[in-house]
Amino acid sequence: MSADPEFRLEFLATLAAVSADEWDTLTGDDYPFLRHGFLYGLEHSDCTTADNGWQPCHALLWQGEKLAALLPLYLKSHSWGEYVFDWAWADAWKRMGLSYYPKLVSAIPFTPATGPRLCCAAGYSPEDIWPLMLQGIRRLAGEQDISSWHLLFPTREESDALLGQQTAQRLAVQFHWLNRGFANFEEFLATFSSRKRKNLRRERQRVAEQGLTLRRLQGSDIQPHNWTRFHRFYQLTYAKRSGHGGYLSREFFTEVAPSLGDQVMMVVADLNGEDVAAALYFRSGDTLYGRYWGCEAEYDCLHFEACYYQGIEYCIEQGLQRFDPGAQGEHKIQRGFTPVYTYSNHWIADHRLASAVADFTREERQHIDRYREEAATLLPFKQIDGV
Repeated sequence: MSADPEFRLEFLATLAAVSADEWDTLTGDDYPFLRHGFLYGLEHSDCTTADNGWQPCHALLWQGEKLAALLPLYLKSHSWGEYVFDWAWADAWKRMGLSYYPKLVSAIPFTPATGPRLCCAAGYSPEDIWPLMLQGIRRLAGEQDISSWHLLFPTREESDALLGQQTAQRLAVQFHWLNRGFANFEEFLATFSSRKRKNLRRERQRVAEQGLTLRRLQGSDIQPHNWTRFHRFYQLTYAKRSGHGGYLSREFFTEVAPSLGDQVMMVVADLNGEDVAAALYFRSGDTLYGRYWGCEAEYDCLHFEACYYQGIEYCIEQGLQRFDPGAQGEHKIQRGFTPVYTYSNHWIADHRLASAVADFTREERQHIDRYREEAATLLPFKQIDGV
C-alpha cells in the first residue's frame, strides 16, 4: 500500500454523496445488506434518518482520488434496531452523570445478519486500513462528544482483527441451519431422532389441515400487490408484538426491496384464494437470511412452516450452505438450527467505562460459552456433529 498521496477520511451524511458504482465496487453485490441500493434505500424511504435516531455517517477513506475503503456508520441517539443489547451500559453512564448517546454504530440497520463491514479496494489490506479508520472515528468522537463506537455482527475474522485496537469483543449466540449436503427435506429429517422427526412432520401436516397452501416467489415474480400486502402483514404483526408499526416504511417494501432482484424471496401463505401471511427472505451466493414475517390472523404452526421449513427447502434446492433465520428464538434448536457465535466490538472513549465494559465482556463470555454448549445438547439429531 503506497504512502503517497496521503489518506483522507470523509464522513457522509447521505449515501447520495457517493455513486452506487463507487460504493458497490468495494462492497460487491453478493451480501445484499451492504449494497448501495439497500442502504441508500433505507435512507430515502425514511427508515434511517436523524429524526428516527439513525443518522447516516458513513466513513469513506480516500487516497488521493481513489476510494480505498469504506465502513457503514450511523450516529445513534438510542439503541433500538441493533440487536446487540447495551441498555445496561447506557444506564451505567447515566448513573455516573454521563451521556451514552450519541454513539457511533457500524451495522446494518434493523438487520442482525453477520457479514462484512469494512470493505477495501484491491491492493489495500484490512490490517493497514483499520488503524486509519479507528483513528478517524476517535477523532470524530472527540470533536462531537460521542461516547463510543460499536461494530455489530461482523465476521469473526473482522472481529478478531480488532482485538489489538482497544476494542472489547462481545459474543452472542444465534441459531443457524447448516446444509450437510442434503438432497431433499426428507434426507434432512432422517438425521433427527424418531420422536423429533414425528413432531416436525406433525407441524407441517397441521398447516395443510387448516387449508393453507404456500408458494415461494423470487425477484420479479413478486408482484406489486404482494409487496403492498406484505407491508400490511408486517405492520399488523409489529403492532401486536411491540405496539408500533415496525421500523420499515411502506416505501421500503414497495420500492427498495424489489430493486434487489433475485436476492429477495417471499413465501406467501394462501387460504381459500386469499393471501393471509408471508415471510420475506434475502440471499447471498451461499446464505439465506430470514428477515421479516407478518400475518392477517394467527394459524397453528404457520410461522414455523413459512419462516423455517420453507427456508430450509429453498436452501437445499438452491445449494445454499447456511440459513440465518434472524436473532433469538430457542425454539429453533429442536427444528434443526445449530447454536453459533455472533460477534461485536466496542470502543469506549472514557477509559474508566472502557475498563468496565472490557471486564463485563470477559465475564459474559464464560456464560455465553456455557449457553452455547448447553443449547447444542438440545439439538434433535441422532448424532450431533462438531460445530
